[in-house]
Amino acid sequence: MSAGRVVSLVVGSLVVLVAIALLLGGGAILVVERAFGDDEGFLAVDSIALHRDAFAITAPATIDGESYWWWWDHPTTLRVEAKAVAAHGGVFIGVASRSDVETYLKDVAYAEIGGFRFADMSEEAVEYRDRIGVSVPAAPASQRFWKSSATGGGLQTLLWNFEVGDWVLVAMNADGSGLVDITCSVGVKAPWFHGTGVGLLVAGLVLLAVGLALVLFVARQTRAVPSPEQPAASGASAASGSFPFTFQAEKDAALSPALWLVKWFLLIPHYVVLGFLFAGFAVSWLISLVAILFTGRYPRGLFDYNVGVLRWAWRVGYYGYQALATDHYPPFTLRAGGYPADLDVVYPERLSPGLVLVKWWLLAIPHYVVIAFLQCGAGSWRVGLAPILSVFAGVMLLFTGTYPEDLRRLIVGMDRWTYRVFAYAALLTDAYPPFRLDE
Repeated sequence: MSAGRVVSLVVGSLVVLVAIALLLGGGAILVVERAFGDDEGFLAVDSIALHRDAFAITAPATIDGESYWWWWDHPTTLRVEAKAVAAHGGVFIGVASRSDVETYLKDVAYAEIGGFRFADMSEEAVEYRDRIGVSVPAAPASQRFWKSSATGGGLQTLLWNFEVGDWVLVAMNADGSGLVDITCSVGVKAPWFHGTGVGLLVAGLVLLAVGLALVLFVARQTRAVPSPEQPAASGASAASGSFPFTFQAEKDAALSPALWLVKWFLLIPHYVVLGFLFAGFAVSWLISLVAILFTGRYPRGLFDYNVGVLRWAWRVGYYGYQALATDHYPPFTLRAGGYPADLDVVYPERLSPGLVLVKWWLLAIPHYVVIAFLQCGAGSWRVGLAPILSVFAGVMLLFTGTYPEDLRRLIVGMDRWTYRVFAYAALLTDAYPPFRLDE
C-alpha cells in the first residue's frame, strides 16, 4: 500500500471516528429530550424535597458574559415549580442578583445548595452549606428587587429567561418564617436543543458517508504485495494447517551499549504516527467485521493495511522496549521486508461469519490473560515480563557489552505469542493461536 493510500485511509478513518462521535452526541441529545421532556417542551427532573431549619434555601445561577451571545440568540427559559409540604403554608420562589439577595439575607440564617446527587433524588441527595445569622427577614414578596418571582399556596411556578449575570434562586416560606419545607422541580426549555441534536445526527451521517467512501475506495484500489520472504506462504500454510503467521526477529550482532537509554526519545515520531495508524486500524477492523459477517471475506485492502500496522508496531517494539534487540531505526512504511524485524499473515480466502462475533473477545480470553502478564503486568505490577526482561537485557548490554542470546529468544517468544493473538483478535485468521513461545 502506497504512502498516499495509507494517508487517505487514516484520514478516512479519522473522519469516521468524528462521525461516530457526532452521531453519539446527537443521539444522546435526542434521547435526553425524549426521556426528560414534558408536553410544554421543558426538560425537567423529578421533584425533590428541600427541608432545612433556616429562613431560606438558595441556589446560584450564574450566566457568564462569554456565553451571553448564545443565550441572547437562543433564548432559554428556566422553570421552577415549588409547593409547601404543610397544607396551610404558602411558598415563595424568586430569582434576583446575588448582591441584592446577600443584602436581603444579611445576618439571616439560610442554607445554600452546594450540589445534587442526581442518581438519588431524595432529601439526602441535596448538599447544603449553612449560613449563620440571628435576624428575621421581611416577607420576601414585599421586596422589589426580584427579577421574577411567584408566591402563594399550592403549586407555584416561576419562569425566567436566562440573562447574563450572577443570579441566585431563593425558596422561602411566603411569610418569611423559618423552617423551609417544600418540594421543588426544575426544568429548562431550550428551543435550540432539538435542532442541535438533529444537526449533529445529519452532520454525523454525512461525515460517515464521506469517511466510509474514502476507506472503501482505498480498499478497492489496493492490491496485495506479496512479502519478499514469503512468496508462496498461502498455499504452504493452508496445506500444513499451522498458524498462518510469519514472525521475523533477526539477531543484531553490533548493539550499542547505551543507545537503548534514549530510544524512547528517538521513537517519539513513530509513537505519533502509530497513534493515527491505530485509529485507522480500529475503523478498518469494524468495517472488516461487518464485511466478514455478511460475505465471509476480509476486504483485501483493509487486510493489508491492518497487517501493515501490526508490522510497523512490531518493528518499533523490536527496536524499542519490547525487545531492544536492534539498533537499526525502524522505517516509516507498512511494507514488508528490509528490516531485522517483520511479520506477515497469510490472506484467508474465506473466514467464518459466525466465528467473527466471538473469537476476538470470548475465545481469546485465555490468551488475553497470558499477554496481560507478558506485556502489561498483573496485580500490583504495571509493567509486563517482556518489557522488564528487555530493560534487564539493556542493563547487561550497558555493563557487559553483550545481549544474551537465550534471553533474546525468550523475549522474542513472548512477543511472538502477543502478535499471534493480535492477528487473531484483528480477525486476520480463523486459526486459533497456539499456547507456545516458539514457532
